[in-house]
Amino acid sequence: MTDSTGQSGAEVTVYPARSILTMDPSQPRAEAVAVSGGRILAVGSLAEVRSASGPGHMVNESFRDRVVTAGLIDQHLHPVLGASTLTTEVIAPEEWVMPTRTFAAATTADDYDRRLAAAHSELDEGEWLFSWGYHNLWHGDLDRRRLDSIVGDRPTAVWQRSCHEWFLSSAAITELELTPEKLAGQGPASAMIDLDRGHFWENGWMVVLAPYLMPRFLTEERFRSGLAQFVDYLHMNGVTAINEPGISWQVEPWHLYEELLGAPDVPFSSTFLVDGRDQSVRGLDPASMVDDANQQVARAPEGKVRMVPRQVKLFADGAIISQLMQMTDGYLDRSGQPDPDHHGEWIMEPEVLRTSFDAYWDAGWQIHIHVNGDLGLEVLLDIIEDAMDRHPRIDHRTVIVHFATSTEEQVDRIARLGAVVSANPYYPVGFADKYSEVGLGPARADVMARSGSVVRRGIPLSFHSDLPMGPSDPLVMASYAVNRITPSGRVVGPEQRISVQAALEAVTIGAAHSWQRENDLGSIEPGKLANFTVLADDPFEVDPTELGRIKVEGTVFEGAWFPVSTAMQAARASATTTPTFLAPVIEAVGCGHRCGCEIAQFIADQLADGFAA
Repeated sequence: MTDSTGQSGAEVTVYPARSILTMDPSQPRAEAVAVSGGRILAVGSLAEVRSASGPGHMVNESFRDRVVTAGLIDQHLHPVLGASTLTTEVIAPEEWVMPTRTFAAATTADDYDRRLAAAHSELDEGEWLFSWGYHNLWHGDLDRRRLDSIVGDRPTAVWQRSCHEWFLSSAAITELELTPEKLAGQGPASAMIDLDRGHFWENGWMVVLAPYLMPRFLTEERFRSGLAQFVDYLHMNGVTAINEPGISWQVEPWHLYEELLGAPDVPFSSTFLVDGRDQSVRGLDPASMVDDANQQVARAPEGKVRMVPRQVKLFADGAIISQLMQMTDGYLDRSGQPDPDHHGEWIMEPEVLRTSFDAYWDAGWQIHIHVNGDLGLEVLLDIIEDAMDRHPRIDHRTVIVHFATSTEEQVDRIARLGAVVSANPYYPVGFADKYSEVGLGPARADVMARSGSVVRRGIPLSFHSDLPMGPSDPLVMASYAVNRITPSGRVVGPEQRISVQAALEAVTIGAAHSWQRENDLGSIEPGKLANFTVLADDPFEVDPTELGRIKVEGTVFEGAWFPVSTAMQAARASATTTPTFLAPVIEAVGCGHRCGCEIAQFIADQLADGFAA
């Protein structure tokens, strides 16, 4: 082994561990790692690492009884959404546990109305009420009249669980001075507004409503508070690197990102991509898109918080959590019959998407595309195939982002075209039960996020949370993909489950590969940044259903140790031991649980008595 840091004068610290999971196939496990100047100097047996570290190195025994893995990554999440939604009154179908507060699940319409009324009663007169997490399949249909009946004349804005829709009360519409005339003339976006119902969706809110609502909602005070929670939340979950795939300069406060995400005590790096949808909304012609993107990158080309050069995010169809993705065979009603009134939306119309894609493809950029429906995916694959025929590229790494619904034939095309997949593994766990009943039916809902099919074809795979679409907890994300157990206790799409190894790769080296950071991140190899996540247990030695409940002791970020506080560890433990999480696991594993049926029964009894709550 040699010193690959090029910093011969830097101090060298050797960390022995119970085991080191390197994510390097040439050396999957090691006994020790040496760090110098924020980078990895050597990995291997303790004797080898000490020999490579030279005289005068220090041995730090802090991790002797712990398991060290490559730093966990969430390569697709939204700081602006995570920070803003979690400063609202969260009323969602699932429980959300933050470092200092827990929002209980609301699973019925009565639950929802009761919680919203309680939030309303706690505010001063005239104060805006903002809430996030509403979903009609759990909470019933929503419009301004239902809102008015709960909150009266209080201006109220409800952000749908997908963050792709808003509902406004009458008082909110009045205070924002929204009129049909003011909202008209916005092209396809105007068709995604129902002012009578107070409903704005997809481009209807992103293009039309945002200029009026965001100044009320995204205040600096709220954002500072939310971003502080966001930092603590990611750290308690062991995250060491994040990526925001598409910044909106109009609403995102870059100065606060630099100040708060870039602070010395924040133990993760943050990168941002150019948002190509925003360019199409601004009416840029293809010839000027790449120049505009380069100007955006030049605003923050380096540092702990920075833009990524030559990578862009585009959009195909609508949100899966709103069931607005474009489906080849349409949607089903509650009786299982075709629903002619339910259809998807395009965020970028196919020809607009093609024009933007071709501009960036021909310029040699890596392109990430938000796509959820199988029809949206088919349109996208046609665009990629045509581009490959016209202008072949090697290792283009075009990223299929979210990858909610697909067919086996489409997975074959992805492999053939050399694209990569970044899937959200929460989709089948969080939504397959409800989507089996209405919208998709079980045949399509149960195989959402086909990770098994992707792995079997050898397609590079990564996972992301899309926070707040799913929890930004990489071990939990890995657990979703390994187990695919829903709240009802079903294992959905069992053939789509993947191994613990494949799931961990998807939140380490696979994630790094997906946005060309594998030379710095994703594995414990000499020369890479010394980013590690330190665990109490070995992911390969616990029962697979326990993967998401492994304790995160802390992280090493560029060589510096950042322990997770006892309070944060307790908060995270509560997120993964509540009845809503454990009960289906116990039902699914039954007497096959490795700990034995007596232990499983004991836990079930305690849950029945409210122990875990």
